[in-house]
Amino acid sequence: MILVTGANGHLGSATLAALRARGADATGGSRTPGEGTRRLDFDDPASLDLTGVATLVLVSAGYGEDDLVVARHAAVLDAAVRDGVGHVVYTSLTTAGDHLAFAPAHRATERLVRASGLPWTILRNGLYAELFGGLLMWAGTDAGAGTGVESAFGDGALTAVAREDLAEAAAVVAEDPARHDGRVYDLVGTPITADQVAARLGVPHRSIGLGEYRGRLLDEASGLLPFQPPMLVSIATAVRHGFLDGSTSDLTDLLGHPARDPLAVAVAAASATRPGADG
Repeated sequence: MILVTGANGHLGSATLAALRARGADATGGSRTPGEGTRRLDFDDPASLDLTGVATLVLVSAGYGEDDLVVARHAAVLDAAVRDGVGHVVYTSLTTAGDHLAFAPAHRATERLVRASGLPWTILRNGLYAELFGGLLMWAGTDAGAGTGVESAFGDGALTAVAREDLAEAAAVVAEDPARHDGRVYDLVGTPITADQVAARLGVPHRSIGLGEYRGRLLDEASGLLPFQPPMLVSIATAVRHGFLDGSTSDLTDLLGHPARDPLAVAVAAASATRPGADG
């Protein structure tokens, strides 16, 4: 059986759906499980029952400070060793993402995966096209809202990737993990820019400085947790200065077909946050 952690999250639920669509014997785990899924709370080691699991898809529990994230991953890997899991597939961060503030937790987890003694595969996922579009900020004028977008990305490009493609790639690997034993895949898409997203939306894009962007993120009204503003600024500066625009063929090689258009996905995400947009 294949078990996918974080089954209530975006990537985990999409991966589980992709596995089931392929006819795989798969279930999910979550701290708030639904019907047919297991309770797996990374903060409660006693809940980490992985008996009967042949392949574990460990979806990064990245919502927290690095020490907390790594401790969560260590706990589930300890349970995997104890319960005889046959293979671990870890959803990590693209190699170029070493410049990002949240990279250390991923790289530390990769070390834990390798040191576990279990067969493993590491999927170094690129940043989501959905995230890129969602980080564009709508700006208006006195005449109306949503007349343009702003970002701190400058004219930099991101090799964004659709979340569904990453989920499908994880399903491909988890379905036949022996073929991918000891492999590290860099799963990125094709480069897109904020200007291109704005053009598709039919609105102008205004680039703002990193200081202004950080100030907006630190505003109490933003609702962000303390660790989140530095993470988001690190994405902005890495895109702006050309650290995240390189491509590889790993994603399409695994999928066996062309990837989804990340620009279209980013445009849809940005459009969904437009003031006055339905839903």
